[in-house]
Amino acid sequence: MRGLTGKRVLISGGASGIGAATAARFLEEGSAVCILDRDSKARLQIQHQLPDLAATLDADVSNLGEVQAAVDDAVRIMGGVDVLINNAGISIRHNFLDITPEEWDKVIAVNLTGVFYMAQTAARHMMEHNGGVILQTASTNGIMGYPYYADYNATKAGVIELTRSMALELAPKIRVCAVAPGYVLTPMQRAEYTDEMLDAVNQKIPLKRHAKPEEIAALFAFLASDDAAYITGHVYTVDGAETAGGLASR
Repeated sequence: MRGLTGKRVLISGGASGIGAATAARFLEEGSAVCILDRDSKARLQIQHQLPDLAATLDADVSNLGEVQAAVDDAVRIMGGVDVLINNAGISIRHNFLDITPEEWDKVIAVNLTGVFYMAQTAARHMMEHNGGVILQTASTNGIMGYPYYADYNATKAGVIELTRSMALELAPKIRVCAVAPGYVLTPMQRAEYTDEMLDAVNQKIPLKRHAKPEEIAALFAFLASDDAAYITGHVYTVDGAETAGGLASR
């Protein structure tokens, strides 16, 4: 991709899954990369896997003070932040009627409030300097209904609208887009789905498989690059055509 060499990239939720694959891709493109993750074990693992990382930062995205400190650290370590991959998120598989207030608050705090905290903190830095790119992980769950994930779905729909609003307000200095993956074979997905459930999902996807995290990372790299300089304010679905046919593909 053009223009990624030397870019300073901060990735939240960067120690595993899509975030880790995205960190690896930006390193391959010649970018400087800091990851932010609250999982200490995963941070140690990614440091070993990707020794060229500029830093691995400890922060809970639902805590504004920790977010601000982590972004300040990334700016100090890399000399600035040009690209934010706003990726941290959690999900809890449960029936709508069984969601507790504590579970609802936890999912909202990480997936929506945390995205807002990261985006606003990074955007303030970018606006004071040379602008940048903010890319946010949404989901097909934010575009259409899925059972057993009402709280998660609501947060991802919120991320999509937050993305559109940010793009309008932060232009022309900052481009803002979202990527909406369908089913991706990540540790979070494996933890919630049995082999039989994974196979059932694959049968409804026209490409007959989950996405690889590296395939989502490739889109992030493109959207952050100079090749995408006129792209902002939109959401890009990566789902193997799962949602293309409505009920037919489900």
